[in-house]
Amino acid sequence: MSYKPANAPLQNLVYFESAVRHLSFTQVAEEFGTSQPAVSQRIAALEKDLGTPLFKRAHRGVSLTAEGSTLYEAIREHLAAIHTAVDKIRTRRTRRVLTVATDFAFANFWLMPRLAAFQEQRPELDVRIMTAQSMFDIRDEPVDLAIVFGDGVWPGCDARKLLPELVVPVCSPSLLARHQGAGTPAEVMRMPLLHLESGNRTRWMTWDDWAQLQALPATAHTQSLTLGNYPLVIQAAMAGRGVALGWRPLVDELLREGQLVAPAVPPLETARGYHLVTPHGREHWEALDSLQDWIVRQCAS
Repeated sequence: MSYKPANAPLQNLVYFESAVRHLSFTQVAEEFGTSQPAVSQRIAALEKDLGTPLFKRAHRGVSLTAEGSTLYEAIREHLAAIHTAVDKIRTRRTRRVLTVATDFAFANFWLMPRLAAFQEQRPELDVRIMTAQSMFDIRDEPVDLAIVFGDGVWPGCDARKLLPELVVPVCSPSLLARHQGAGTPAEVMRMPLLHLESGNRTRWMTWDDWAQLQALPATAHTQSLTLGNYPLVIQAAMAGRGVALGWRPLVDELLREGQLVAPAVPPLETARGYHLVTPHGREHWEALDSLQDWIVRQCAS
């Protein structure tokens, strides 16, 4: 015969758990704001449902029977899980989550290395990072702010320029040595080239753009490798597979560490860049303002 939970109301189990903790029906009554006889009735009803005594009654109090100990261990384990779940839910409701959207490159090389410093300043805040390589409409996304590369025009949004597009070729030290330093743009263009796949709408400077700005022919006959996101491009550059276009300051730390080097050619700057973008009408709150101010200060430094 299977035991049906409906035969023992949950409240009776809760009273039983409290009685085990206190080993006193009087203290259980005080905990739940009821009377000692009412507690005794609930325990007695539970024992009747189970068909066995759970406590040994004595003049100076109560103690558990073997069956009572078995039941208590099961209840204690499940009540602990319930309390843990309730605490997590309450914590989530009291903590605000800041959602930031950006591309793989900015998230990987700029935001993630610095984000711990912000969270040390504001430990009560949680941050969620959404990444996408392609264009997206921030107005259709559940985000608080975005750090987006482009020309600064986003309909229905406020945009504040953070960083200009400043581009310099980068590669591994060994590859640059094999090409005798590649000290001119023409020599750079003769190196194996690493391309970032951009789809139909190109937002980033391409090698063809770079060559055109240097008054050089296009790259049709140059050995190349195309990759789907910018972190892969940089990994390939560090592995000596070719030379990549490096966006500063995204690659600055890798240059400082010597994992990448830059041929001795001038950087190119365009009117595009990274912008801090917020949709019109989106809720503004103190935590969001603090994150925006922190990002602006970090970019300025």
